[in-house]
Amino acid sequence: MRLLFIGTGDIGLPSLEWLMATPKHQLVGVVTQPDKPAGRRLVLTPPLVKVRALEAGLPVLQPPKIRHAIEELRAFDADVAIVAAYGQLLPPAVLQVPRRGCLNLHASLLPRHRGAAPIQAVIREGDAESGITVMYMDEGLDTGDILLMERTPVLADDTGGRLHDRLAALAPVALERALDLLEAGTAPRIPQDPALATHCGKLRREDGRLDWSRPAVELVRLIRAYQPWPGTQAVLEGHTVLKIHRASALPESDACALPGTVVGADPKTGWTVACGRGLLRLEEVQGAGGRRLSATDFLHGHTVAVGSRLS
Repeated sequence: MRLLFIGTGDIGLPSLEWLMATPKHQLVGVVTQPDKPAGRRLVLTPPLVKVRALEAGLPVLQPPKIRHAIEELRAFDADVAIVAAYGQLLPPAVLQVPRRGCLNLHASLLPRHRGAAPIQAVIREGDAESGITVMYMDEGLDTGDILLMERTPVLADDTGGRLHDRLAALAPVALERALDLLEAGTAPRIPQDPALATHCGKLRREDGRLDWSRPAVELVRLIRAYQPWPGTQAVLEGHTVLKIHRASALPESDACALPGTVVGADPKTGWTVACGRGLLRLEEVQGAGGRRLSATDFLHGHTVAVGSRLS
């Protein structure tokens, strides 16, 4: 089949690599988002998807709005479009361009965690498993019929970054299976149950502000989910911003300290904070302008008083 790849995020790179290498199909082009300023100097930077496609000699299209590029899309003469973390909703006119439709690679087990940040949502909500859903795209947000799923367990030490990389590697496996079924004419169409749907919006930096009134086990999941982006942080005694990279929950305690109160801060015994339920042991932190340090190393160089507050 003649295939068109539409994607921007790094999670789609392994699928793009597979499409460029497989002898089963012909990759006829790539559509991605325009180059954007990046870094402190705001250097105009292309998506890695574009870089790899150009290295392979593929034509690349970067429309600011894909709905304005219908004729250019038709020129690819594609049977199927493979969509992975593109960053724009595809309107009906675009969905109708490939002869056999558009397939989306979504990083959750739909209909759970529709939306922009499913990987973080899976960890944050304590799901036991995640995976890649290959879905026929329609006009809704991740509402199309399901073709198939590839599942993977969520491990106890998974961060958003680690799960992202594992799902990225799993996506080509799901894609190959889906395309084999589609070409054989045996691909199923399984409607989603909207009653089971959940939604997760695009993450913002402020989403990483820790709410100490929540249970410690929930905060641990949040800290794992938001590594590396948007990260999690708190403010010590009203002025010192503290990034929290790793933490663990201690067994339930009867401590009656107000949530956010430092109940232990010793380089030998560690750093613990009262939560809405239980205690959070800080394990890896970073002060403003400083390096990532173990909490005990941080306490060797900084005085944190028991009874002080994190907000």
